[in-house]
Amino acid sequence: MDDFVMGQVTELQLDRSDWQLVKFGDVAIQQKESVDRENTELTRYVKGEHMGSEDLHLREWGELTDEYLGPAFIRKFEQGDILYGSRRTYLRKVAIAHFDGITSNTTFVIKANEAKLDKRLLPFVMLSEGFAEHSIRNSKGSVNPYINWKDIADYEFLLPPKHQQAKLAELLWAMDEVVENELFLLNILKRSTQNFFENRVCEAHGEKVFLSEVLIPKNEKSAVPHMRDRYIGLENVESGAFFCTDFSDSSSAEAQCNCIDEGDLCYSKLRPYLDKAFIATFDAVSSTELLVYKTRHVSKAYVLHIFHSKSFINYISGKGFGTKMPRVNHKIIGEFSIKIIPDESDLLKEMARFQDLEFKLNVKLRNSKSLQKSLINQIF
Repeated sequence: MDDFVMGQVTELQLDRSDWQLVKFGDVAIQQKESVDRENTELTRYVKGEHMGSEDLHLREWGELTDEYLGPAFIRKFEQGDILYGSRRTYLRKVAIAHFDGITSNTTFVIKANEAKLDKRLLPFVMLSEGFAEHSIRNSKGSVNPYINWKDIADYEFLLPPKHQQAKLAELLWAMDEVVENELFLLNILKRSTQNFFENRVCEAHGEKVFLSEVLIPKNEKSAVPHMRDRYIGLENVESGAFFCTDFSDSSSAEAQCNCIDEGDLCYSKLRPYLDKAFIATFDAVSSTELLVYKTRHVSKAYVLHIFHSKSFINYISGKGFGTKMPRVNHKIIGEFSIKIIPDESDLLKEMARFQDLEFKLNVKLRNSKSLQKSLINQIF
């Protein structure tokens, strides 16, 4: 690359002498086309919960025939548009639509002003630390903070000239491809792990019991100010993962929390179809949306494999109560029956090899995401 070179790890040498200070509103255009849902050929919609934090890829959506949508779902988006969650901007929800559809009027639909900005760069501008901090700082309200378009339109940043933009876009999207490939491999490994476990349990002899006979709830609470430094929110927990390696500072948790000890089994009761369960590898406080357990009769590791199994996920996904944010509780979880097998320890030794490989892939993925974030913030 002529105008910048990449260092051995993450350092970019960028000559910003001809970069110009611009406002976000000069390079991004808000789309406000409305849709009459009763007279449209559009079939898909996107809610805020369909968008992942700091994930440009839209991996979930709904069909208009799935459920009732409130009157706010009138905003049309087109393939290639950027969707931005204007509520709770600290969640950093920026996603690129790969189909035409409908979203809420609280989700900004954005296109690049291609006369000034290579459209491939716009989503990375919005993932930058500077943009996120500006949005958080200018949000209004305390319970469900939101930002207005005019406030993010005022965000200023240095923009490279057009001939550099294309090269920077290629670099950032190449890094994104690395992350996506590693995520693809991780998902294949997870499916293989689940299939292996369920097949072995199915073939084994054993006694059927309900999870209510196995799970022992822990109800230790932590009041503000929290005595433990680490905080685990649901945003820190990866779907399908056996370990939670991410955490936040507990000083940001302004409400009562659960106490989690190293070795505890944790299960997210919110939106159970997201498959968030893990065994803690460090002491922490957590969101009260996490149920914390000890076990009897079987090991916590065995139950964790049950939690991640297809049969349990299919069961629990249909048991959530509440429409906007479905939840389950200990009683519902306890009504699922499992098989206690005599050779559990032998099976878990085999599963440990899968988990070790998964752990290493997760570390590699986390490092790649960290590098991606570093590149974005060095540029913008």
